[in-house]
Amino acid sequence: MSLDQPLVLPPESGGGFAASWPVRAGDVDPYHRLRLDAIARYLTDIAFDEARASGLYDSDPTWIVRRTVIDVHRPVVWPDEVQLHRWCSAMSTRWTNMRTRITSPGGGLIETEGFWINLSELSNLPARISDDGLAYLARTTNEHRLRWRPYLTDPAPRESDTDLPFPVRATDIDQYNHVDSACYWQAVEQFLVDYPKLLASPHRAVIEYVAPVLAREHITVRGRYEPGDRNGTPVLRLWFVVGGITTTVVRVMPLPAS
Repeated sequence: MSLDQPLVLPPESGGGFAASWPVRAGDVDPYHRLRLDAIARYLTDIAFDEARASGLYDSDPTWIVRRTVIDVHRPVVWPDEVQLHRWCSAMSTRWTNMRTRITSPGGGLIETEGFWINLSELSNLPARISDDGLAYLARTTNEHRLRWRPYLTDPAPRESDTDLPFPVRATDIDQYNHVDSACYWQAVEQFLVDYPKLLASPHRAVIEYVAPVLAREHITVRGRYEPGDRNGTPVLRLWFVVGGITTTVVRVMPLPAS
């Protein structure tokens, strides 16, 4: 897949892991739309649930997400229930693409893909997935030569008076002393308030984590919006910067044509 291509379809043979739960009032915006940061938390929750149910938590307990793609075809709204289906769509010996489809009885449809890296508990570096883990993941894909390729390579613009500080709270820090991956989506939602047209139609949001941010570090977000013209595509680009170094990049744009 590339930035302008649709996500791969579910395996014809079925398989994968499923879960469901009600949408909570704290997961939605004033218009009852399921927010991007809530979707990101759901993706982490089902990953943990699958790891516990499958035995991956025992054989391969430590994973980080390097990229997340969220395609909102039709928003999930409150009150409703989300039904999640998660499966491996590509893999190598150290990382995987994990697809999660989110649907709701009310007609919501959100397709997602995450690039997950298995880490060594001793070194926190990418490590070979266990034999049991590889066998489990291979049940839903024949693509075993997955490679990392960044989608968002635009350099951060220069500092300007439109830069916004993004205060990090104690509750935003995860068990690795890093800013939690879902937390960044809160800043994305903050910027999207000014560009409601991006959310009013099917849209794709992509985030790539370049470097971790530790507790007590100060994040600045640089945003640039390109409205496009009659033949152009509106795009919101965000760069999270710490001490002059880009740590995370985001792009939100209309959903690519199937």
